[in-house]
Amino acid sequence: MRTSIRLLYVALFSFTTMTATAVAADWPQFRGPGGQGIAEDADPPVKWSETENVAWKTAIHGRGWSSPVVLDKQIWMTTAEEDGSRMYVVCVDRESGKIVHDVTLFRDIVVTQEMNSLNSFASPTPVVEQGRVYVNFGTYGTACLDTTTAKPVWVRRDIHCDHFRGPGSSPILFGDLLIFNMDGIDVQYVIALDKRTGKTAWKSDRTTDFGELVGDMRKAYSTPLVTEVDGRKQLINPGAQAVIAYDPATGKDIWSVRYPGGFSNVSRPLVDDGLVYVTAGFGKSGLLAIRLGGAGDVTDSHVAWRYDKSVSMKPSPMLIDGLLYMTSDSGIATCLDASNGELVWKERIGGKFSASPVAAGGRIYFSDHDGKTTVIGAGHKYEPLATNTLDSGCMASPAVVGETMFLRTKTHLYRIEE
Repeated sequence: MRTSIRLLYVALFSFTTMTATAVAADWPQFRGPGGQGIAEDADPPVKWSETENVAWKTAIHGRGWSSPVVLDKQIWMTTAEEDGSRMYVVCVDRESGKIVHDVTLFRDIVVTQEMNSLNSFASPTPVVEQGRVYVNFGTYGTACLDTTTAKPVWVRRDIHCDHFRGPGSSPILFGDLLIFNMDGIDVQYVIALDKRTGKTAWKSDRTTDFGELVGDMRKAYSTPLVTEVDGRKQLINPGAQAVIAYDPATGKDIWSVRYPGGFSNVSRPLVDDGLVYVTAGFGKSGLLAIRLGGAGDVTDSHVAWRYDKSVSMKPSPMLIDGLLYMTSDSGIATCLDASNGELVWKERIGGKFSASPVAAGGRIYFSDHDGKTTVIGAGHKYEPLATNTLDSGCMASPAVVGETMFLRTKTHLYRIEE
């Protein structure tokens, strides 16, 4: 029997080792408590607009695509000047929408790397726990801030790669480790820092054989996910050309699956019922279902199925009750049977997408570049419920807490609530 959503949430949540207060009433990391985009027991509005079901709307200066993270009464995100010369950490009060902290973390930066028009210098999502928020700007710096004073506890400016198109991978917490990817066109590695001091605990170079591939074909932006296989923790970590599972405590490789031609991966993996689901990214895009439990290169033995039509390249997929949902970057929504990859339904919802969907109350929310959020019912038939439009587009993924959705557009943060 397929694992229930609640059991999946509890299992994944236990691996992130967030503090006891980071329960379903919070949204402490990219894609929520379990890293799967599911808001357990939440019930946000189905319909909204600029004049309906908006409790408050707060302008966020600069340009930043990081998703809001929520803990207790605080909402944290990052932003930056459009030219990358300054980078900021912003905290908004959950109840009033007022800006509590606006910290200039890095200033007078001389940017030497190209920036893609769809990216920003503040795209990685923070991760927050009691007393601490951790922010990452890729090669430009990583820091831990005190959540009461917003003062830096530690700062690292020496962890580098050439992102080529700007940073994107979000950090995660595992025990006392802060883990994130540095997959550039020059070097590709995963690094774990002691979250208390910022000192390097381990660093693992990608063992992928890139051969003569150069440039974009070597880089990636995915955020890893920790799961458990046969009593052993595994860090599932897609990169360009291959996904690699690591021991999160040591950084040692456990298994890998190759997907030649796939690069610039953005979406976060999904895991359920002994399978992990990853997207190959741009180029030779595809969605792979991989059986857990292998060792070494398991490309030829552990790929359960692959789906190659209208696969999302930037938005992460969504898995609910044995059905896998995704939208392509060009607005084609697809539902697959997660056990075998067979098509259940496919519909064009329109728009262009970078943000990952979220699920709550038996519904799935897809937010696009123009500020439109399409709400559908989860199930074996396509069921459109609402189309909601805000003044500016959505590049960041929403956060859902209880009866509230925190939705960041290119210009504002909204508290959407009936």
